[in-house]
This record gives sequence, structure tokens and C-alpha cells, in this order.
Amino acid sequence: MTNHSETTGPAENGDISQAAQPDRPHRDPHESPGDEHQVTLRTPAELADALPYLLGYRPEDSIVLAALRDREGRGRFGGRARLGIPASPADWAGAAGQLVHGLVTGSERRGARPEQMVVYLCQEPARGETGRDVMERLRPLAQKLRVECGALDIPVVEALCISDGRFWSYCCDEESCCPAEGLPMGPPGTSVLAAAATYAGIQVRGSLSELRARLLPREDAVAAGQVAALDAAAATLVSRILDADGRAEVAEETLGAAERIMRRLAEAPPVSGGPAEDRRDDQLLGHDEAAALILGLQDRTTRDRAAAWMEGDEAAPAMRLWRALARRCVGPYGEHAAAPLTLAGWVAWSTGDELEAREALAMALGADPDYLFARLLHQACNEGLDPESIRRCLREGRDGGEDAGDATADDDTHDAPSAGRQPARSSAASLPAARRRTRSLSSSPHAVRRRARAQGREPGTATPRPRSASGAGSPGTARTDRTRPDDSGAPVTGRKAARPDGAGTAGRGGRGDSECT
Repeated sequence: MTNHSETTGPAENGDISQAAQPDRPHRDPHESPGDEHQVTLRTPAELADALPYLLGYRPEDSIVLAALRDREGRGRFGGRARLGIPASPADWAGAAGQLVHGLVTGSERRGARPEQMVVYLCQEPARGETGRDVMERLRPLAQKLRVECGALDIPVVEALCISDGRFWSYCCDEESCCPAEGLPMGPPGTSVLAAAATYAGIQVRGSLSELRARLLPREDAVAAGQVAALDAAAATLVSRILDADGRAEVAEETLGAAERIMRRLAEAPPVSGGPAEDRRDDQLLGHDEAAALILGLQDRTTRDRAAAWMEGDEAAPAMRLWRALARRCVGPYGEHAAAPLTLAGWVAWSTGDELEAREALAMALGADPDYLFARLLHQACNEGLDPESIRRCLREGRDGGEDAGDATADDDTHDAPSAGRQPARSSAASLPAARRRTRSLSSSPHAVRRRARAQGREPGTATPRPRSASGAGSPGTARTDRTRPDDSGAPVTGRKAARPDGAGTAGRGGRGDSECT
């Protein structure tokens, strides 16, 4: 199981009017998100309906924990944690321990230890299964979660299975309120909670798979044409990037082309819905244009200068461009998607869309697990740090106007933003754990060979190869305006040993991801 970590919204966003009792959890009133307008939730059905609003999206194949704590005689939703359900039951015990301990540890670091817990298991039936079959199959997993919580003296007041449009309670066996055939979920968006959430401005983004689909490479008939365009661009651009003068020229060409396409996207007639918007943007971006931009953004200083389009009127068209370029990294060029995916994640984080930010950054690490800029941003986003320090450095670098074509970082930091007044250099100043030694590109044959590898091919060859990097750090400064999840501080590696309290990555569109708030 491949994991990545994410954060799913404010750590505290709802009250519970009375502390629920373990023996009759479904009888106690619960309240939904909202600081001024609170909705009482009295039944398992209302708790099930609340789940998408607690996370900000509809979970799939997921274990979800929602912590509860008492406050002045009233309960309150605390942190939430999600982990993909392991395919093998042999992994369930480890997953349960990982998720429970991660959420409790993170809550304790924020000074709000959970006093009770609500458990959700969400999975659609496989071929030949029914929703009740899923519920029975997952019953041992629910029991393991209850045991893990009980070992920490945190009672599970409700455990629900949601499958095939119905839900079941593992804590209540009264046929009158929790029948064996389950109860139907209400139509999405029709409950009192849905109305209150809409009034409060809380949006449910659909499923994670729908969000990932906007960033995944195209697999239609035109993908072959895009591969051919990328091959042609690599044959001409890589050798120019390896030359100091040519590198500066390619950077200006790349940024100029990106600005023109962003204006083209911004001027396009609006359409309704993400899929329709993506189809329109794909039609507005030619194969050759996309190939030149993808190859040009493999240069880290060019990428960092492009990262300055992260706010105001530039942010929306930039985000659309980075998504479109990620979708064009097809066939053997999948690893080249790390750059546009990281830029998409950065713009999303900068503009307050932390859900898409975490997803895009995790997918960037799936494309290239050693892509340092994505690792640093991913960790910072999960730790709830404020992106303003990075935005400030990028603004200063953009205004500084210093040539970025004469320096590159050492082997251990070649994917990190570089140091100095350019956006690339300035952003490194906000990433304190990344060492920022620089040297001239032409200073040694070793530097040239290393730069060749970073740009995707060895000198004298025509086949692009993926870049690599190492190193770690934590960008930004801690927010003071709201509670955010804590993290172990371990660098995100993009490999399998992920924890639900903020470490690990997933491949592009992978399953089994984890998150905590």
C-alpha cells in the first residue's frame, strides 16, 4: 500500500451539545461545522451525512477518524484522520494502530487530546458483493480500531460503515434504529447540515479521484502526438539548456510562452464544471507549446521564476496551465510531471486550496519521489505553515530582476529553489533546512554532467531521463491564526512507509493515502 499524507480542513469545526455516551452513542445530539450557525446531529444517519463536510470531500475506500473533546460542557469535533483501507486484512492491525496513534499524537501536540472518537469505514462493493457484505467484511477492521482507541482510554462512541448508498452502525444492534439491512443515505446536499454548510461557505469537492483526474496524464488518441512533440522538443532544448547562454535564452522563451498561454486561457469563454474547463484548456494548448514548456520547466530556476505567478489575477490562469501541462506528461515523460504538479500544488496552497495542494504535491512526489521542492512544500502544507513567507520571497525575487541563468545548486539540492534575489534563490531562503551552495554551470565537467542528468539526459544522448534530488527542510513560518495539524517533522520521502500524522507520498492517482488534521 502506497501512502501519502494530507490535511483536510480546520482541526476544530464543530460542536457536540452533550458528550456522547459509549453505551448509546446514537442517542446523543451532535452538532456540525459552523461557528455561528450550529446544527444538531442526533442519529447515525446525521453523523454519516456530516462526513463529507468534516473532510471537505467525499472519501473513497477510506478509514476516517473524527476526534471529539469536551468544551464547557459541550463536545466539539477536533482533528480528523484518513487512511486508505489496506487491501490485505493482514495489514489492518498496523493501519489501525498507525491511524489512531497518529491522530492522538497530533491532537496532543495541539493541546487537545481526544476524549471520544467516531469511526467511519467507507468502501463500495466489489463485483458480486452487496453493501452488507462490505460491512461484514470490514467488521474486524472496525473492531481493531475500537481496540486501539480503547487502549488509549478513548472510547469509540460510534462506528459506521458507509457502502452502496447505505450505512450500518457497528455500535448499535437495535433493529428499531439500526436494522441489519442498513439505512439509506439521503441524497447529497439535501440535509439540514448541507444547507447550513452551504450558508457557511463550506464546500464539498467531490471525491479525491475526481480531483486527481484533473492532473493525471491523458490516455486518449492524441497522447501519441504529444509524445512525438516532447521527443522533438527534447532533441533541441536539452542541449541548449546545458549551455550557459542557451539556458538563459530557453528560460526567457519558456516564461514568455507561459505568459502568452496564460492570457489565452484567461480570455477564453467560461464553461461550467472542472471536466469541461479542462477539455477547453486542452484544446487551447498545442502539442508543441506544451512540450516546450514541459522541457523548459525542468530547469529549476525557470520553474522558480514561474512559481511567482501565485496570487492575484495571475493565479487562476497559472493553475489552469500547470494542470494542463501535467496532463501532457504522457508515456515515457511521466516523471517530467513533477515540475508542473509542484507548481500546481504551490499555487493551490498559496491561494488557500489546501486539499488540491496536498494532492498535487503528493502526485508530484509520485512522479519523482526525490523532487525536493515538492517534498518541502508537501511537508510545510501538512504542518499547517503559512505560505506567506514563500510568497514574500518570490515577490522580492521577481522584483529584483537578477539573472538566474548562471548558477545551479550542488547535487544534494539541485531540485531545491536556489539562493539569491531571483524567485528561485529567494524561495530557498524560506526553506532553512536546504543547503544553498551554488556554483557556475560551466565551472567543472562534473557540474555539466550533473546538470545534464538534472535536465533529463546524459551528454551526447537524445533520450530524456528523470531528474533526482535529495535533501529535506521545512519552509515557511507557523501560522498563529488557527489550529493546524502537527507533524513528526520527518521529511517526506515519497516512499511507502507513510504515517497518518503527516509523512509519505502517493503515486499519481494512487490509492491508500493518509491524512490527519
